[in-house]
Amino acid sequence: MAKPLVVEIPHQLGRAEARRRIDTRIGQGRELVQKAGLTMQDPVWDGDTLAFVVGAMGQTVSGTIAVEDAVARVEVRLPLLLGMFSAKVRQAIAEKGGELLAA
Repeated sequence: MAKPLVVEIPHQLGRAEARRRIDTRIGQGRELVQKAGLTMQDPVWDGDTLAFVVGAMGQTVSGTIAVEDAVARVEVRLPLLLGMFSAKVRQAIAEKGGELLAA
């Protein structure tokens, strides 16, 4: 497995509001993932860190979102086969995450 892809998304919401928005979006995202023919295991919170697993193209993509007071740190582990998409994944996470956590 390749080195994890890490994206830090700054915010001014505070930890609780950022976590609430992420939790809400994960629920909505699950429906979109399933419509796209992918699979998603139930995301699990451990304190302020959310762990998730998505199945794509016969591969497993796992990651975490650690919510802090002023930043959400997204770490995604892409299998080697999907590593060629890492730049696009990074860009999508930064853009969509920034929109979600905008004040």
